[in-house]
Amino acid sequence: MKRLILITGLLLLFAAEILRVYYIMPFPGSQKQETIGFAYWLGRNIPWIRIALILLIAFPLIQSLQKNKWWMKIVLALIVIFYGVIFYFFNFRFEADKMFYQPKHKNFITASRTGADSVLIIGVAINGEAKAFPIQIIGYHHQVRDTIGNTPAIITYCTVCRTGRVFSPVVNGKPETFRLVGMDHFNAMFEDATTKSWWQQATGVAIAGPLKGQSLPEIPSQQLTLAAWLRLYPNSTVLEADSSYKKQYRGLDGYNKGTIKGSLEKRDSASWQFKSWVVGVVSNRAAKAYDWNELVKKEIIEDSVGGAPVLIALENDTASFHVWSRKVNDRMLHFEKTKAQDTLVDTSTRSLWDMNGTCVDGTLKGSQLKTIQAYQEFWHSWKNFHPATAVYK
Repeated sequence: MKRLILITGLLLLFAAEILRVYYIMPFPGSQKQETIGFAYWLGRNIPWIRIALILLIAFPLIQSLQKNKWWMKIVLALIVIFYGVIFYFFNFRFEADKMFYQPKHKNFITASRTGADSVLIIGVAINGEAKAFPIQIIGYHHQVRDTIGNTPAIITYCTVCRTGRVFSPVVNGKPETFRLVGMDHFNAMFEDATTKSWWQQATGVAIAGPLKGQSLPEIPSQQLTLAAWLRLYPNSTVLEADSSYKKQYRGLDGYNKGTIKGSLEKRDSASWQFKSWVVGVVSNRAAKAYDWNELVKKEIIEDSVGGAPVLIALENDTASFHVWSRKVNDRMLHFEKTKAQDTLVDTSTRSLWDMNGTCVDGTLKGSQLKTIQAYQEFWHSWKNFHPATAVYK
C-alpha cells in the first residue's frame, strides 16, 4: 500500500509540474484541445498541489530510503533528483516570460535614422502622434507598452498566428500591466497583474480567471511597410531595436516574407492551408477572409462584408495592404488600379485616388475613403478565432 501511494504520488507530482506548462506552450499536441480551464486551475493551485503531494509521499519515501536495498535507494534518489530537474526547467526555463523578455531600453527614432523602409511595421496614430513598431521587434517581445498621443496602449504581436493587435491596457478604469503567460490554440496569452486573468492576444478577450468574458478595447492600427506608413505620417517615430536582444531579433529573419525556417512561423505558399496568409476583415459583426495569393494576383478586390461595401487594395510593394469602404457621399464606387503609378481610379467619375485612400484629382478631389480595420494573419488563426467567418472565392 505504501509503495502504491509513493508511486501514485510521484506520478501525480511529475504530471502536475509538466502539464501546468505543457497545456499553455506549443508542445506537440498541446494546442489542439479545449484545456485552458484546467490549465488555469492547475496554474493557480500548483503551490497547494505540490505541498499536498509532497506530504503524501514524504512518509513512504523516507521509509523506503531507510529499509530498501541499496539499489532501490539509488533509484529513489535519482527519481527525486529528476523531479528537481523537471521543477527547474518547467518553472524557470520553459515558461513564456522566461523565454521572451520585455525591452530593457525603449527608444523611438526619427524615420531618417532607420534606413529600412521595407520592414513591416504595426502603425498607430492617436491624437496627432504616430508611431511605428517593427514586427521583427514586437514579434519577439510579444507586447510593448507605450503611450501614443497621451493615450496608453499595448502593442501586441503573436508570430505563431501572425496577429498584430493594439489594445487599451485600461481594465475596469485602471491602467493594467500584463505578462506573457503562454498560448491558447497557438495564440499568445497575457496575464494581468491584478486579477491574474488570462487574456487572448488575437481577440483581447479574457478567457480564464475572475475577468473571464471581458474585452480590452481595441485601438485602430495598420500593418504595412515603414515606407508606406511614413507616406501617411511623415513625422512618425519608429521603435528602435534594443541592442540587448540582437540575437533574438535575428531569429525572426525571414519572418516578414514568410521564409523563416521555424515550422510554427513559416508560411504555407499554397492557398487556404494551415499556415496560408489571409486578410481578415470584420464589419457589422460579420467576418470574412481573403486569400493573400489572390490579392497579390488581382491587386484589388471589391466585395461586401456585413452589408458594407469594401475595397481591398495591395500596393506595388506587395506587402502593404489597405481595406476601405467603397461608399463616398452615399455613393457606391468601383475601382481599377493603375499599376505603373500605384494609384486607383474610380470607374464612375474617373477620379484619381492615391494609396492613402485620398482622391487627388477629379470630381471627387479631396474626398477620403474610410479605413476598415483589417489584419493579415495565418488562416488557422483567423478561422479559429472567427469560427463563423465567410470565405471569399
